[in-house]
Amino acid sequence: MRVMVTGATAPLGSAIVGALLAEPEVELVLGVGTEHRGAPISPRMVYLRADLTHRREVHDLIHRAATAHAIDTVVHVGQHRNPHDDGTRVHAQSVDSVRALVLACSEHATIRRFVYRSFANVYAQPHATTTLIDEDTPLELDHRAPQWLRDRVEADLTVCGYRGGSLQISVLRCAEVVAPDIGSQLWDYLSSRICFRPAGFDPMINVLAIEDAASAFVAAVRSSVSGVFNVCGAETLPLSRAISESNRTAIAIPGGLLAPLYGLRRAATGFEFRYDLNARRFHLGSLLDGARALGKLGYVPRTRVRWPRPWWRVLLERLAETRA
Repeated sequence: MRVMVTGATAPLGSAIVGALLAEPEVELVLGVGTEHRGAPISPRMVYLRADLTHRREVHDLIHRAATAHAIDTVVHVGQHRNPHDDGTRVHAQSVDSVRALVLACSEHATIRRFVYRSFANVYAQPHATTTLIDEDTPLELDHRAPQWLRDRVEADLTVCGYRGGSLQISVLRCAEVVAPDIGSQLWDYLSSRICFRPAGFDPMINVLAIEDAASAFVAAVRSSVSGVFNVCGAETLPLSRAISESNRTAIAIPGGLLAPLYGLRRAATGFEFRYDLNARRFHLGSLLDGARALGKLGYVPRTRVRWPRPWWRVLLERLAETRA
């Protein structure tokens, strides 16, 4: 296998590249990112810098670089990572680049497989439910949704629209990946010393470790099965326990006060945690049914997430490791 990975210098892309290089049947990994360098170094890896928001660069990447390296599989995880940004530039990176990339791959002579990272929160199911969500659940099509969510749904539908042709397409709708610098709103939320949560409502969340996310993409690369697959994590827990695991202070307040409080916090610090008062849900994705990924891809989540920790807890843990 000869695989191209977009977003190769971002945390998830870097983890996928490392996992692919650990597979003996992977002959070459072509990493693509916006940084000049920084991808993992290996004799079986080539790194290229490209801006996928420019159609010409997408064309050259696929029809020149991918052809020269005989790439047969493309993994696209190069989406815009900050959910607090909006505007045409963000839409271009999250949606337009995906459309150009999957179109170019569908016309390519050697590329046979396209694996796309989507998100669990594209589903329209309110988070207040504990029902498992399968891949046939309707997507969130509300025009009042924030841009980051509309962009994710549009990109997902764009990729799914190319299914059925000669290009094998797998869409992985991933649970919330809890890790720094990956665009996780839950990580940002739990990094605060005080976490406000709605009184009388303790939503259940499923969280995905970055190692398990990488293994799911490797499983999809190795498979010849097309389709949409939910990628769930090894841990499902209430939001209050996630706050406790991160050694933060939780304060339960009436739901109607959450939006004003986080609005004031955004004005003061630039941080925003999306809370949809009408749907009574945090935008952390739904509880996913991972049976299809297990049966078709052989994916099994095994890794517990590493929660954000205050500096003093990190220091204590390192001292304990040193003494051990």
